[in-house]
Amino acid sequence: MVKEEVEVDVEIKSPANKFHMFVGRLQHVPKATRYIQGYDLLEGDWGMVGSIVLWKLISDGETRVSKDRIEAMDFEKKVIQWRVLEGPLKTEYNSLLKTMKVSPNHGGPGSTVKWNVKYERIDENVAHPERLLQFLVEVTKQVDGYLLSEE
Repeated sequence: MVKEEVEVDVEIKSPANKFHMFVGRLQHVPKATRYIQGYDLLEGDWGMVGSIVLWKLISDGETRVSKDRIEAMDFEKKVIQWRVLEGPLKTEYNSLLKTMKVSPNHGGPGSTVKWNVKYERIDENVAHPERLLQFLVEVTKQVDGYLLSEE
């Protein structure tokens, strides 16, 4: 199969630095969203490239897990990239790479979070990962709300 990609922009009210720093400290994310129930750091150190995290998620009303490796962590460019290693998504996709980039809005408050998902479906009967994109949008909005409530 061919590698494909989908992406979505999410407008948030939080400053780009604050949002990226919070998400970069992965261990803090579960307190900001009901979609992430917990995590286990399986290898490496928090927020370091090569680290492997087992996320405990709520997606489509069901508890799921996703074992992800941090592929990139760039605090200057405000980019984090995760590769899915194991979990339900791996039954439908040969590969799946999630990238989050946070950019400040020019000429105004807030920021834009761009989610990009590069993937290879196991066959043409597998849907594009639109549900995953919607999940990432919802998590982003909840984290933004949490950060704004802390100010």
